[in-house]
Amino acid sequence: MRIFFVSMGCAKNTADSEHLTAQLEALGHEIIDTPNEADTAIINTCGFIQDAVKENIDAILDLEKLKEDGLIKRIIVAGCLVNRYEQELRAELPSVDLFARSEEWEKVITFLGGKFNANCQTVASPINHQFWTRYLKISEGCNTLCSYCAIPLIRGRLRSIPVKQLAAEARMLCSAGAKELCLVGQDLTVYGQDIGSTLQELVHTLNSELPSGTWLRLLYLHPNRVDEALIDFLMTQEKVLHYLDIPIQHADPEILALMNRPCPEGHMRRIFSYIRGQDPLFTLRTTIMTGFPGEKDSHFERVMDFVSDVEFDRLGVFVYSPEEGTPAAKLKGRVSRKTAEARCTRLTNLQAEIAHERSSLFIGSELDVLIEEIDSENGEVWGRSYRDAPEIDGMVCVEGADSVKLGDIVRAKINDCNENDLFGEAVTC
Repeated sequence: MRIFFVSMGCAKNTADSEHLTAQLEALGHEIIDTPNEADTAIINTCGFIQDAVKENIDAILDLEKLKEDGLIKRIIVAGCLVNRYEQELRAELPSVDLFARSEEWEKVITFLGGKFNANCQTVASPINHQFWTRYLKISEGCNTLCSYCAIPLIRGRLRSIPVKQLAAEARMLCSAGAKELCLVGQDLTVYGQDIGSTLQELVHTLNSELPSGTWLRLLYLHPNRVDEALIDFLMTQEKVLHYLDIPIQHADPEILALMNRPCPEGHMRRIFSYIRGQDPLFTLRTTIMTGFPGEKDSHFERVMDFVSDVEFDRLGVFVYSPEEGTPAAKLKGRVSRKTAEARCTRLTNLQAEIAHERSSLFIGSELDVLIEEIDSENGEVWGRSYRDAPEIDGMVCVEGADSVKLGDIVRAKINDCNENDLFGEAVTC
């Protein structure tokens, strides 16, 4: 059967989608890129915030139109949107043939006439066709219960995947060509608490067992649980990139308490300072929310001061979205959209200056670059260094790398930069 597969939302969803497509391919189904040539369309949805809900509904409606026109026969809607709004979806989308909640892959496989294999050892073709970078989801759900976050409502409490199982999957991904594995979960720092393991045990295992030269990138660590001991440990693991994504969401203690993320500003300052003390070129990424209920100008100015002092390399800013069923949606002191967006713009502009200053530190240095795009007409190739997580960060433009292929790692000398990207010339190919 020819199946058109759409994966929406975050990197964890990408990992889920690839687990499902591995089962489908093992059963002889063909995953294709064009819905017009498919027998069945499957969409693995995201329902995290309302903007995502709208985007996903629009994508499903597009598939319904294709079915009405006779271009596809069946539609399967799976994932987070079903977890959150299954009853409403069934009422509003009658032409959908099957609804399946997150990780209900047996239900999907059975519907398509196959037998589910819980121990499937097949590595799926990557959803985004980038075989050199793959996501390794190490846990599901979350116990932190941030007041604004719908993830526990959608995905439930923490469920860690055993180290042995993750190590086997990681080895298979590397055997299939992966050069970079991005470890993802709602919060990596709590990995293993439910199964008697730790993030350190998992990282040490992967660092020991994966091929030389593999990049391990850690995404999403709660700042409360990042301490000097964890940083010291990570610094000893040669495959772990000097890059951490530590979403702080805010810097004012009053707002952090309302978010149910009480994390002393002094702790955050100390940890970020400690990391940079270990390696001044260590890349720090964070996320900050503007317009959370109760946020006053004084609270926001504290965020601006914090960002100015820490100098994050990468910073994502987004406006608070009140999510149905979350405690924060009931808080008083709602901030106007206009004010929240104005604060978002101010913070984004500040970060642009900081990011350019941080990028300029690399002029004259050499970096390994994982190649992702080749522009043969202009003699340029584009890729990512350790500073750049896939899809969300900048890139490195490399000239003079004529013989490289997608997925190669080349050495480049950096000679220019802007706030997001670096520009250089190949030293070795």
